[in-house]
Amino acid sequence: MAPADRSLRNGKPLRVLHVITRMIVGGAQENTLLSCALIDPAHFPSTLLTGPETGAEGELHAETQARGVRLLVEPSLVRRVSPWHDLVATFRLWRTIRGGRYDVVHTHSSKAGILGRFAAVLAGAPVIVHTAHGWSFNEHQPRHLYWLYVWLERLCARFSGAIVVVGRPDRDEGLALRIGRPEQYRLIRSGIEVKSYRDVEISREQARCRLGLPSEAFVIGSVGRLCEQKAPLDLLEAFVPVARARPDVRLVYVGDGPQRPELEAAVMRHGLAHRVQLVGLRRDVPELLRAFDLFALASRWEGLPRVFPQAMAAGLPIVATLVDGAPDAITPGVNGWLVEVGDTAAMADRLGALAADPATARRMGAAGRARVEEFSAHRMVHELAELYTRLAMNGAAH
Repeated sequence: MAPADRSLRNGKPLRVLHVITRMIVGGAQENTLLSCALIDPAHFPSTLLTGPETGAEGELHAETQARGVRLLVEPSLVRRVSPWHDLVATFRLWRTIRGGRYDVVHTHSSKAGILGRFAAVLAGAPVIVHTAHGWSFNEHQPRHLYWLYVWLERLCARFSGAIVVVGRPDRDEGLALRIGRPEQYRLIRSGIEVKSYRDVEISREQARCRLGLPSEAFVIGSVGRLCEQKAPLDLLEAFVPVARARPDVRLVYVGDGPQRPELEAAVMRHGLAHRVQLVGLRRDVPELLRAFDLFALASRWEGLPRVFPQAMAAGLPIVATLVDGAPDAITPGVNGWLVEVGDTAAMADRLGALAADPATARRMGAAGRARVEEFSAHRMVHELAELYTRLAMNGAAH
């Protein structure tokens, strides 16, 4: 029996509600959008519920609807901690889940993961799934907040039929902190539409022309929010000695966010305005990747950054920090290098070495491209379909 056939319970499809706090341009949001848009709608009709907030990163509301995904916007679901809004949001989520008679409630990330699971269990949802796109707690938080989020994740794990992680380290960390049981965890890699990044028709020269980059330059590129988590200032700090040693090297940031003014000031302070480009939020990222020779990311915490498989599909070597999901995508010395978080000197060394050896950079990029199908979005939704089906069948059996 095919997975799609097994998804039918009592002859009916499984109605799925995805809940996420906000649909900005970001990895968790793109993951959620593809989970709704690419799964078989005949067997898993999916609705996406989100809060109203957007930001400098841009929003995905229009793209969600353009891809045929039913979108609900809940005004009371906000990112900040607000007891009144959180209480109202939980009630309204409960009402939505009961009224929609959803078979599966799938929550994403921290706030929506907590409120959504409370609402789902109160509404009697048959199946509750949560994806931790990187945990809601991290070592950069005050200790009281860190342990509050750990406690809330422990509590909500009791309501979860499955806890999906995008990288093995998240599973290990969750179990070490007594969040859920081993049998609850399921590794489902955050998928991308591989062809969109691998089979780009634009040439390297055309991509560079879009950005005004010299054809002979060695270009280090980064894509992501300009925020504390992604640490663009750390990447700039690593780039400074590389720029001093090699006049042919350029750095390009694609993205926007709250740290942009600080980053712009730092670029000017280092006298690198002609060597560093901040191109802002762009919708042509697959094409822009063709202009790069190397991809770099200096994040301080992550689950599994989706930009890693995107860069792999584009045939780029990666130099990045050793965040949770990074070893799942990057094998040091094979398709890139990993350095400790905050070690800008080590990152500078790796960037400089690859800039000095373009042949090795190309070899590493080819190695990454060869294994990128592990991160296919179609593989991701196939595994989600099997998970929903198994949990629904187990629930029916009880």
